[in-house]
Amino acid sequence: MNRSIWAWVRVLGGVAILAVLLWRLGTGAFLDGLRVIDATTLGTAFAIGVTTTVFSAWRWCLVARGLGMRLSLRTAIADYYKALFINAALPGGILGDVDRAVQHGREGGDVGKSVRAVVLERTAGQVVLVTVGLVVLFTVPSPVLSHLHDHAPVIGLAVAAVIAAALLAVLAVGRLRTGASRWARAARTGVTEIRAGLLSRRNWPGIVLASTIVLAGHLATFVVAARAAGSGTSVLRLAPLMLLALLAMTLPVNIGGWGPREAVTAWAFGAAGLSAGQGLTIAVVYGLFAFVAALPGLLVIAHRAMTKMRVRAVAPVSPAVSLPMPQVRQLVGSGA
Repeated sequence: MNRSIWAWVRVLGGVAILAVLLWRLGTGAFLDGLRVIDATTLGTAFAIGVTTTVFSAWRWCLVARGLGMRLSLRTAIADYYKALFINAALPGGILGDVDRAVQHGREGGDVGKSVRAVVLERTAGQVVLVTVGLVVLFTVPSPVLSHLHDHAPVIGLAVAAVIAAALLAVLAVGRLRTGASRWARAARTGVTEIRAGLLSRRNWPGIVLASTIVLAGHLATFVVAARAAGSGTSVLRLAPLMLLALLAMTLPVNIGGWGPREAVTAWAFGAAGLSAGQGLTIAVVYGLFAFVAALPGLLVIAHRAMTKMRVRAVAPVSPAVSLPMPQVRQLVGSGA
């Protein structure tokens, strides 16, 4: 019941954010987002999307293999495209990741470990995003930096509280690891899998590289969206605004990624002395680019659905099929 309520809160929160934007800025910025897109900018954004998807899938492969699971790059790319499309088409923005985690877990025989691999893979990307975002927001002139200067004592206390909480969490995990309870076993498993999946010498350079390229791709897509919307602002001035929008996208209150991104981009552009309406248009264009970049996932879904239908139609009647029924069911379930 609690999960159901939280799901509704996430969706209604995204709806509320978009409703406020429509009320304050009107429909013009949203409609402009549709008008300014052309074939060239769409093709450029799609090509960037291919790059970010391939490197995201490679990052997933590294983490999964670090945890001892088999995952080919080809399968990872197809599953990642499917997840991106589901995330973009359905509310919440994480249902696609849940689907790829469960599907890979069923095929590998360990759903729990597969889910943890996806969580670690997404966490690696978020860590790089937050790290780069904080460095840029604390060093490059922007509305955020101005607010940081104006509220330095409060922010200092907040940072100190976060550091203290992190240290307490580390100490708690350290204490748990020495016990024999279920929580202690879970803590030991978590620490072991973080070391194997993310921090091993074989994995972490590739994970950092992939995460950096993915982040650069998202920023490049924002630049393309800004230029399509008519913004001539320098990339250096845009950087903190774009990173702030990407950080807003991590908030779990959205509709297929829409909501916080548009609100934060509109605010950031307005606070920076640029047009809030243009900021909203840029966010809308970025959202449309992201949706188009995820469309290959629809082809993956259609192809696998057709393959399952063919297998189910042929398996019971074809004399050429000599596999035992359990293997046929496994083939059908895998969508191969």
